[in-house]
Parts: sequence; C-alpha cells; structure tokens
Amino acid sequence: MISPTTPPSSVSRDARIYCDYAQLVRLQSQSQSFHLLPNLKAGSALSGRHQSLFRGRGLNFEELRHYQLGDDIRNLDWKVTMRTGKPHVRTYTEEKDRDVVIVVDQRSAMFFSSVQVMKSVVAAEIAALCAWRVLKDSDRVGFLLADSQRLTWSKSKRTQNDLLAQLKRIAHANQALDAASVDAAGTQFDDIVQLLLRLKLKSTTLILISDWSDASTQNISHLQRLQQHNDVLAIMVSDQFEQQLPTHASTQGWVMGNGSQQISIQNEAMLQVVNRQLQDRIESKREQLSKLMHRYHIPLVELDTSGQHIAQFKKTVGGCKDGS
Repeated sequence: MISPTTPPSSVSRDARIYCDYAQLVRLQSQSQSFHLLPNLKAGSALSGRHQSLFRGRGLNFEELRHYQLGDDIRNLDWKVTMRTGKPHVRTYTEEKDRDVVIVVDQRSAMFFSSVQVMKSVVAAEIAALCAWRVLKDSDRVGFLLADSQRLTWSKSKRTQNDLLAQLKRIAHANQALDAASVDAAGTQFDDIVQLLLRLKLKSTTLILISDWSDASTQNISHLQRLQQHNDVLAIMVSDQFEQQLPTHASTQGWVMGNGSQQISIQNEAMLQVVNRQLQDRIESKREQLSKLMHRYHIPLVELDTSGQHIAQFKKTVGGCKDGS
C-alpha cells in the first residue's frame, strides 16, 4: 500500500467537476470493503451465476494419484478405480490469475451533472476503486480509456506502478473535458465495443463504466458475444435531469442544447413535452440494458451524480463485513 505519509500532491480544483489523481490513489484505502469475486452475500448484484454472475476462479487438473487417507472422496476417479482395482483421486489446483479490463468513459457526454458530481468523475473514481480491488486480489488489471479524442487500450498487468500510470492517464483525460468538448470520430460506443471484439479476450472480467447514452441495441447484442467467453459488468451513470427537468425550468426560461441544436423552454406545455421525451429516452435505454441482465445474464449497476456513488456501488456489489 502507498504510504499515507507521502500522498501524491493535489492541485486545487473543484472535486465535483474534475477528478484528482491524488484522490484516485487514495481510493486504495476503500478497496478492502467490497468484492468483485463471486463469493458474495446473497442479494448483491454479483451473487450467483443465475442472477447476474461473475464466474468463480476455475480449477486446473493437476494429477491422478492413489487415494491417501484424508483425501476428499468426491474427487475419486471411479473409472480408473474400477479399472485398476485401487482407489485413485484427481487433484486440482486453483487458477490464480484473472484478467480484468475496465472500460472508462471520459467522453464529452460524461461532462454533466445537475446535482453534485460530474458523471465523468463518478466513472473515474469507480474505475480506480475497482482497479485497486483487483490489484489487492493479486489479479491483473488493464484499461480501455475512452476520451473525447481517442480510445486508449492498455494490457492487463499486476503492478502498482502500472496502475498509478493508468490513473494519471484517467485523471488527465478527465481534466481535459469542458463544456466545449466534442467527441472525435472513432470514439463512439460502437467503436468501444468493436475494439473489445477485436481484442478477442478470453476468461476476462470486463467492467464497462459509462452513461450508455449512445449505446445501440446492436452494441448490446455484441456484448453477449463477449459474455460467452468472459464476464461482463455494466455500470450505468445517470443524472436526474436526464429523466426530468425541474418545474422552474419553464419560468426561468431554460435553454437546452446538444452541441448543434437548442430549444428554449418557454412554458409549462413545452416543459411537459421535453420531460416526456427525456423519460422515453431513458426508459428505452434502461429497457435495452435490462436485457443484459435478464437475457444475457449480465449484471447492471446503476449509479447517480448525488455524490454517493462509492457507497451505492459497494452496496450493490456487496460489501465485506470483515473489510478483507
């Protein structure tokens, strides 16, 4: 663990708007209070393969040998025992390595919040929290960082120095966002999914942290292909204004825009129309994502911008009572 007496220097900036490298490092101290592995308490988002599931570590066959006093009789190889007339057992070793790839969305749509914390900050901090947990479990962690200019892939590694370098990249991408940010070609959600497919990952845990604002039905079906040989966890970051604007939006003359078009909310009737469109959009997106859970058996964690995202995440995946 990094020494608490020598924390990374922190530049003064509003933590609600931009994440700080030092804060991403400090999240290491909170990585002990939850698990990403399947030995979780019932009711957590990741408990059991039947309802949203992470695969447990597998067992590799090691050898076939004579039965010895104390061996588990469930490991008896009955075919060999019958053929030789002497009891034989199969021994296994637990797989020790797990690759985890964390997809961190730091594109322009993530630079938004109406409550407390930008969606981009939520994504960065949850990514760092998961990465520290992976490293604590002696597994390898890699990243696919999607910012407004490019997609950056880094291979999974098991070193703290590499993780620190990746957290610096995430913080830099986060701090490069502003209200004028525009996503370049090749950075859409479809590009993210296509890159993951080209990597041909096997036995990897994929954690996708995004607002899923531009994810299509086809993108989600492609995640099913990834799920066939990997574990996929979808984390959706949303803001309350993406579902419903406040009633005073019409009296205060709010103007909404998407970078190329604008609409002025001049009266209550127009506000109702906009809210209905917002609700239809978010419900459509949630309906798509729910298919991940129910049809493709992919867990979905929903977080908001209230500033309670770390507590929400831990509660959803299942915390550890003993802090281990």
